[in-house]
Amino acid sequence: MHLEHHPKDQVMKLTRKQALKTMAAGTLATISVPAFSAALDKLTPLSLVGNVNHSVCRWCYQNIPLEQLCEAAKGMGLKSVELLGPNEWPVAIKYGLTCAMSNGSPLGIPRGFNDTANHEQLLKDFSDVIPKAADHGIRNVICFSGNRNGMDDKVGLENCARGLDPVVKLAQKYNINIVMELLNSKVNHPDYMCDYTPWGVALCEKLGSENFKLLYDIYHMQIMEGDIIATINKYHKYIAHYHTGGVPGRAEIDETQELYYPAIMKAIVKTGFKGFVAQEFIPKGADPLASLKAGVKICDV
Repeated sequence: MHLEHHPKDQVMKLTRKQALKTMAAGTLATISVPAFSAALDKLTPLSLVGNVNHSVCRWCYQNIPLEQLCEAAKGMGLKSVELLGPNEWPVAIKYGLTCAMSNGSPLGIPRGFNDTANHEQLLKDFSDVIPKAADHGIRNVICFSGNRNGMDDKVGLENCARGLDPVVKLAQKYNINIVMELLNSKVNHPDYMCDYTPWGVALCEKLGSENFKLLYDIYHMQIMEGDIIATINKYHKYIAHYHTGGVPGRAEIDETQELYYPAIMKAIVKTGFKGFVAQEFIPKGADPLASLKAGVKICDV
């Protein structure tokens, strides 16, 4: 397992946090780079099998204007560009895409439902975004446990359940899923509480609602647990969404890393999963759109 904290890991950690905070308000700046236009022109549509609903996380392609990323995603056969805020949803919809996983609260990853001091603000934030998501045909809104800050995991689970209860009840009313992401606390998100699948599953069972499930991030859970396919087989009914990423380093999901995604994807499909799988790796190559296309092809089984 890759446990060392390299400078690049720190950059990626900050990038994710900053992206979630700013994108929730739809204010993330993009840089128009002519090279991306040329890359887009060279892309040809993929011939997809149709067993997987493909998505891509917007924050991994911050240097590509959102309009251009949506155009490229549509051209490849993807159905979604995700981790967008309400002001950005119309851009994806304009290109015939959805946002398969919407941003939730601007409080972000460290300040989540495990701290009762956050509950009032979180309820306010989710009460705002849930009806808007329903109006735009968006089904999933992300949430986070928050960091431990010395808190016992059992106390954190109880606090999460208490804070999420009114949010999930509102989500049920609008046919929206509230989805908590499993993240690693070894490399990218030190002290994050929802860092093991069984803890997330226990929270699902405590809430007892089909409108609360987990985002199983394969990259993060490989770092924390390993045993990816067996875990998916055991807990798939609690999982609403999947993210990819190469281990170590969250780079391309090719032969340079330790996970074999075709087998993982076949296991996901075999469970009967009908949700979305989103590419969430950081492209290292000079042509990030080509890397995205290659990742989608690897995962299309």
